[in-house]
Amino acid sequence: MKQDMTQIPLARRSPIPPDSCNLASAIEIVGDRWTLLILRAALYGVRRFDDFQAELSCPRTVLSGRLKSLVDAGLLTKRPYKAPGKRARPEYTLSAMGLSLRPILIGLTQWGDAWLGAGEPPPISFTRAGTKAAIRAAFVDSDGREVRPDQIRTVIRG
Repeated sequence: MKQDMTQIPLARRSPIPPDSCNLASAIEIVGDRWTLLILRAALYGVRRFDDFQAELSCPRTVLSGRLKSLVDAGLLTKRPYKAPGKRARPEYTLSAMGLSLRPILIGLTQWGDAWLGAGEPPPISFTRAGTKAAIRAAFVDSDGREVRPDQIRTVIRG
């Protein structure tokens, strides 16, 4: 469902300065291309450095730095694994904090399906475990009722 964005009133400044905004802080952690692609791969089960590198074709130094940042931020956990006959190497898995990004990444996937998919069926879909019923990202209020994006209002504390 494509919506007209003119419903957002003109503002000369954001209501909260970036240095006080949790959205800005989150963007600092996950807001670059390689970090989001690493999180996407981890969401699908990629755990080892060489596998991330092979899938993403990310420069090794960039990948190493992004993995370290994600571990330092608490989104990935790093633990050793040892393949038979090989030396121990690190493996990266999503932490509880990283797994909590799953609805956001699914929402971003579904946004891409709607706006970038050129009318083609999506290459991946999400279903409810045990029922195979299709799911989609949505907002719900405290009573469990769905809230459309045009019904959302921003409330500034203070």
